[in-house]
Amino acid sequence: MADKLKFETPNITAENVAKIAELFPGVVTEGKVNFDLLRSILGDDLFGDEAYEFTWVGKRTAIAEAGQPIRKTLRPCVEESKDWDTTENLYIEGDNLDVLKLLQESYLGKVKMVYIDPPYNTGSDRFVYNDDNGMDVDDYDDGIECYDDEGNLNLRTNPKSNPRFHSGWCSMMYPRLVLARNLLADSGIIFISINDVEVTQLRKMCEEIFGESNFVADLIWANKEGGGSSDSKLFRIKHEHILCFSKNILNVEISGVPVNNEDRYKAQDEYVKVRGKYYLQKLGMGTIQYSTSLDYPIPTPDGTTVMPADNNNGRKACWRWSKQKYEWGVANGFIEIKKDSKGVWTVYSKQYLNCDNEGNIITRTQRPMGVIDEYSSTQASKMLENMGLGSAFSYSKPVDLIKYLISRMDMTNEYVLDFFSGSATTAHAVMQLNTEEDGKRKFIMVQLPEVCAEGTEAAKAGYKNICEIGKERIRRAGEAIRNSQFVMRNKANEQLAMEDNNYELSITNYELDIGFRVLKLDDTNMTDVYYAADEYTQDLIAQMENNIKPDRTDMDLLFGCLLDWGLPLSMPHTHEKIDGFTVHTYNDGDLIACFEEHISEKAIREIAERKPLRAVFRDSGFTSSPEKINVFEIFKLIAPNTNVRVI
Repeated sequence: MADKLKFETPNITAENVAKIAELFPGVVTEGKVNFDLLRSILGDDLFGDEAYEFTWVGKRTAIAEAGQPIRKTLRPCVEESKDWDTTENLYIEGDNLDVLKLLQESYLGKVKMVYIDPPYNTGSDRFVYNDDNGMDVDDYDDGIECYDDEGNLNLRTNPKSNPRFHSGWCSMMYPRLVLARNLLADSGIIFISINDVEVTQLRKMCEEIFGESNFVADLIWANKEGGGSSDSKLFRIKHEHILCFSKNILNVEISGVPVNNEDRYKAQDEYVKVRGKYYLQKLGMGTIQYSTSLDYPIPTPDGTTVMPADNNNGRKACWRWSKQKYEWGVANGFIEIKKDSKGVWTVYSKQYLNCDNEGNIITRTQRPMGVIDEYSSTQASKMLENMGLGSAFSYSKPVDLIKYLISRMDMTNEYVLDFFSGSATTAHAVMQLNTEEDGKRKFIMVQLPEVCAEGTEAAKAGYKNICEIGKERIRRAGEAIRNSQFVMRNKANEQLAMEDNNYELSITNYELDIGFRVLKLDDTNMTDVYYAADEYTQDLIAQMENNIKPDRTDMDLLFGCLLDWGLPLSMPHTHEKIDGFTVHTYNDGDLIACFEEHISEKAIREIAERKPLRAVFRDSGFTSSPEKINVFEIFKLIAPNTNVRVI
């Protein structure tokens, strides 16, 4: 096993080739797949020449981009964070394509929900997320034969009719969706806000990436108040789409919403405090579910008996409940027998609001509707204004909309990821919902530090980039939520104390996580020589005395190791002096690191005695190869199960 960390994101393409080689060893030679041989093994029937597919110029490059490794890192920024030592939330600044690659090992399969509101396609030649896909505008025009033989332009009379209008946007989205799918848990769902310009292309992409069978819903969100938008010449549009796809739809659970016909539960009896109100439902039913075990006489109050057919105009019928359950229902107050409007004895079961027909206390819900019409963009604007952020951000989504989506997921302490974070509405929604439900959900926000253009309201307010707005929004929202809950909970405690003289009054604050760790995307911590050890020159050998960039701190190196080892980035860590050397302990021994020069054997032995799962040291911390070898021998003797590496 190599003793050095690689500090490079996984090569997903190479990993996929390795999986093919594992199944069919003969088809892979020197990392190349022999598709002709693979075709012969699997049979021609699986390799049709014609098939329905969704494609565009640049798609192959976009697909390949998702699997390409990068040499970058996330550098912690404690001074811009809030509650660094205790929070489990993350705010990451940088291009989300690179960030998603860096998160692949630490959060693979750990994200329960992804919500994104990507930039809508306006037809611009350049996106803010300007990936290097190796194809400029001229290359594209040649690829689609944009000009005729005489050099005349063919497709530019209407920009939206130009395939490049869609292709650039699709190439931007595709690799990000591939990487997002990797992060989703098996029971996870991605929600994507989109308008009608790209909803068709987006759904086709998602069907390809997630699988058609994992389509959950195309939710319609009525986002505008009043008469709607006049953007369209033919219709006034007042809605957007929220596409929902799952990792594995067989594992998905969608939480219901309160029943919308609660007014039908009007009657109440002695059980009302426990079971709630109820309505009556006939126990007799038609022939479609007839069974002899459900066909028995039931006595009425006047001593006569009634059969299920008596309530069905003489047709063959049965009761919905077995005789045994009927007797249970009578004994427990679930059955009522009375004459109907025609004077016919009729048997009813009580359908309670807070109780099922098995006697279990429940919260009765129903499936959520596919049309969401309770929230609007205007609400989002008003909220930002009330928070003192004014017009610093346009097109923000309302907090209640994101809360509604999160509430549909069966989750209380999992991760919610938003890699087009914008004004950080998703973070706001997570904190708000946590405090309402005593939840422990964690958020991961990712946002490109897009510069606020000069003259914009954001720039006038002093914000240099969008990330500054997002972080400030989380700070203000978190404090407002905590203060509100502090007041509400203490009032509740005081009320309980007034009602119960024996109640011990305790003014406490709910331990709500309103903090976030700020991490910023940057080039690798290591110098180029770290990756070019087989290209030694005399100069390079001299440089290898220190292969870490001079501007990098211990914290930079620690978080680089966390990414490389695939550890979560939000766990607690401490640092201390051992024999005069600074030693970092992450998550109570998941990793212990010392990046000091010339670390003593005493300090090494002390670290080994703690038997961490992983230990890492600086390569230049050892004066000679024998000294470094001695470190590994010490751990073999004292802590043989510790994975020891150097950087």
